[in-house]
Amino acid sequence: MAPVTTSIVLVHGAFADGSAWNRVIPLLQAEGFEAIAVQNPLTSLEEDVAHVQRAIDRAAGTVVLVGHSWGGAVITQIGNQEKVKALVYVAAFAPAAGQSPNDTLKPYPPSPGLSSVSVDKAGYLFLSPDSLAWNFAQDLPPEETALLAAVQGPVKAACFGTRVTAAAWESKPSWYIVATQDRMLPPPFLRDTATRIGARTVEVEASHVPHASRAQAVAAVIAEAARAG
Repeated sequence: MAPVTTSIVLVHGAFADGSAWNRVIPLLQAEGFEAIAVQNPLTSLEEDVAHVQRAIDRAAGTVVLVGHSWGGAVITQIGNQEKVKALVYVAAFAPAAGQSPNDTLKPYPPSPGLSSVSVDKAGYLFLSPDSLAWNFAQDLPPEETALLAAVQGPVKAACFGTRVTAAAWESKPSWYIVATQDRMLPPPFLRDTATRIGARTVEVEASHVPHASRAQAVAAVIAEAARAG
C-alpha cells in the first residue's frame, strides 16, 4: 500500500459526535486517505481546539480539516498551521477573527431548528427527538434520527458566543458545502458565508447533515480538496 500523503481530520458539530461521519469515512478510506474523526467535548472552543490539535499531530500526512456546523468555528481557529493544506466547511460557521458564531448569524431570522433548542440547568443545549427528526436530519429515516437523538452531544451554549482569534480561511484554500434544505443554519446564511470566505462552493440538496444523507457528495468535495494543490 502506498504511504498516506493526505489525512482527513473530521470535526463534528453540536448535537453530534464523531460517529456523524460514519458514512463518509469508508468512502475516504477507499480513496486511500487516512480519516480521523475527532470526539469533541463541545464544552468550549478551547477544549474542542485541543482535541483537534491532537488529531492533527497524529495524522500521517498533510491535513485537510473538515468542520460541520459548530466545527467550522473550530477549524477556523486552528487551521492556520503548516501541516494543514485545506479547509472544508460543511453547512458550517466560519467567523472572521474577533467574531463569534452568534455574531455571524445576527443578520438572519431565527431558523426553525435553532428556535427549538432546549437548554439544561448546566447551560448545555440539546434537541428533542422530534426537533432532531424535523429540523436537524429531516432527510433521514426515523430509525436513524432516533439513533442520532440517542447519541447527540449537548453543547455548552457559551460556545456560540466565543470569538475566534484567528481565521484560517484567510490563508488556506477553502471549500464550502451549502445544504439547501438546512433548517438549523439558514441556506442564505450558508451561501453568504461561503462567498465571504471565498470558498469553492458546492450546493447539495440535503438537511443540516449532508454527510449522513448525501455522503457520496460530501466525500467527493473532501477528496477534491485533498487532491488540490
